Amino acid sequence: MTDNSTTRPRVALFVTCMVDTLQPGVGTAAAELLERHGVDVIFPEKQTCCGQPAYNAGYRKDAQVMARHFVDVFWPLVDEGSIDAIVAPSGSCVAMVKLQYPILFEATDEGYHWRAIQLGEVTYELTQYLVDFLGVLDTGAEFSGKIAYHPCCHLLRELRIDTQPRRLLAAMRDAEIVDLQGADECCGFGGLFALKNAEISTAMGRRKAHNLVASGAELVVMNDVSCMTHLNGILEHEGHSCRAVHIADLLNRRSESDGG
Repeated sequence: MTDNSTTRPRVALFVTCMVDTLQPGVGTAAAELLERHGVDVIFPEKQTCCGQPAYNAGYRKDAQVMARHFVDVFWPLVDEGSIDAIVAPSGSCVAMVKLQYPILFEATDEGYHWRAIQLGEVTYELTQYLVDFLGVLDTGAEFSGKIAYHPCCHLLRELRIDTQPRRLLAAMRDAEIVDLQGADECCGFGGLFALKNAEISTAMGRRKAHNLVASGAELVVMNDVSCMTHLNGILEHEGHSCRAVHIADLLNRRSESDGG
């Protein structure tokens, strides 16, 4: 008797600390999107921060401690073939793993350096994995209104991911995608930049908010909770009705007739 069943991809969800702490629903939405498109999702409970804040602040030794823990949690799953990929709803954290981990370990630990490179090769941002590896071009989501897209800096400039989220948004039912002036300009968050350079950060955020209001968008969509939180604070403070949402939440919205 021939077994005609196909093996489902299996991924580990790297939820990121910003999602876990501030917007856990984004992690749930990411998992539901993946599962609905034929993926088995596991959540390694021992995962913590990837070390990006410490790394960007110049605390390399502290960042290495967290990076080693990340490798210790995820590497065995890859090495033993338990998962096919690591997927995260965050361009900045994925960029940290893929691009900065090899640099972090290059001169200090050959073993971790090699494992970090291997992990980086199977770590993907959510929309990248949906489009490039699952071939998903339409999640069945719908939103009746105007949407603007803000390409977050790490996602656009470091990972060079742009067409994937735009294609998924363009397929949404009833949604009108509007142009956003200065869309590729930083929102002003930049991690610790927002704390150390608050006035500049706020000015950049206000400029983005002004452009959003001019676009007529009801929602501005992005792939990082950090930028989303920053912009929502400014939009609310300035009294604007537009709100920032994570792309996982939006792509997971389905009509009641579709079971959403």
